Amino acid sequence: MPPLWRHRLLRRAANTAIVAASTYTTSSECHLCGGIDFYDELRMPPLWRHRQQMYVENNESCKPIVIDTLRFLWDLEMIGQKRDVVETPFLATPRIPYSILFTIGGWSGGSPTNLMETYDTKADRWIRIEEVDPAGPRAYHKLAVLGFDIYVVGGFDGNDYFNSCRCFNAVTKQWRDIAPMHSKRCYVSVAALNGLVYAMGGYDGHHRQNTVERYDKETNQWTCVTPMNVQRSDACATTLNGRIYIVGGFNGTECLASAEFYNPQTDQWTITPSMRQRRSGVSVISHHGHIYALGGFNGISRLVNGEKYDPETDEWAAIPDMFNPRSNFAIEVMDDMIFVIGGFNGVTTIYHVECFDERTGEWYEATDMNSYRSALAACVVQGLPNVDDYIHQNRSGLMEEKRQKLLQQQALQEGRVRNAAPIPANEIEPVEEEREEEEEEVEANI
Repeated sequence: MPPLWRHRLLRRAANTAIVAASTYTTSSECHLCGGIDFYDELRMPPLWRHRQQMYVENNESCKPIVIDTLRFLWDLEMIGQKRDVVETPFLATPRIPYSILFTIGGWSGGSPTNLMETYDTKADRWIRIEEVDPAGPRAYHKLAVLGFDIYVVGGFDGNDYFNSCRCFNAVTKQWRDIAPMHSKRCYVSVAALNGLVYAMGGYDGHHRQNTVERYDKETNQWTCVTPMNVQRSDACATTLNGRIYIVGGFNGTECLASAEFYNPQTDQWTITPSMRQRRSGVSVISHHGHIYALGGFNGISRLVNGEKYDPETDEWAAIPDMFNPRSNFAIEVMDDMIFVIGGFNGVTTIYHVECFDERTGEWYEATDMNSYRSALAACVVQGLPNVDDYIHQNRSGLMEEKRQKLLQQQALQEGRVRNAAPIPANEIEPVEEEREEEEEEVEANI
């Protein structure tokens, strides 16, 4: 069953396609769109919005799809009241995704973890992956992707600040060491550009850094490049138009609003306009020609707001607020939307996930992770030949899973706890432990 937040997107996309396909009249035009087979290929087609329109009402081939879609939407609305097993119809069965989102490591339950989860965006499900890093846990690190290799750079395990780096191949599922960086870097910022991995700033246990180095997988070597203009730990970086942009962070004294970009052709850093707010523990991503900076810590509280930078106008502009305040969370783009994952809300570590659609200016809730995590890192790997290893397997049982979850929630609300499945320990929200984590974060930033 596609997640509820996807319904609006699917409705909009399918409506456009159906209107276009329904207006084809010549045989050549029908051939181009595949004739009525086009409708059969649509999953969860929202024809209900067009059922009153003449070209749908008069198309006999459309009517069964309209009826099936209306029946599905009704079943979805009433699923919590059904007592029999609910099957997922073909039109709601999610396709196999081309891209897989990986999350690795982080801080959970008062200590670092090596947990790995993947997100199946088509099924809106998180999958726990068994092939965790045997080298142990790490948090406050970052990830970069080159092909099917996921590079884990820097971080902290609660005792040691790392200059070590690891690499996970998503096809072979094997972990290996790569050359260590020249400097230890916790709260590091990382970006991949032109087949090279850049590590910027961070904290070595003594100093906030402005140094930068880049990794060449062909030589397995790190090389120092021109340092940044500003010392930054707990900042975040992304790439756009052949440049690396880095924003925010902490310099050892204050949270930062400043930003700058690196041009690899000139090996130079250039200051850009500052953000509208100071943000340490910020997450940054490029999307549709803009640089998005979301959440973070301003020195007083965790932030729910965000902003975007337009390199054409050289200005920052506010965007709609997230549902949850958060810092030290993961961020990625999937299905043309910005996903924010986990983090710390100022009281506790969270596992909440939400996504932003730039076209509508709206945030949507997605399925939560399996575990509470902050200081985690995420990346997206595309075109995996073994994608089945990282997706939700019971694709035909999504509606029944939804029904069972609703029944469990109803039972808990009615006090029938004995008849409901127990909540897994890793989903019980920690409070006291995470206050200790908050103290550790503040202490680390002094």
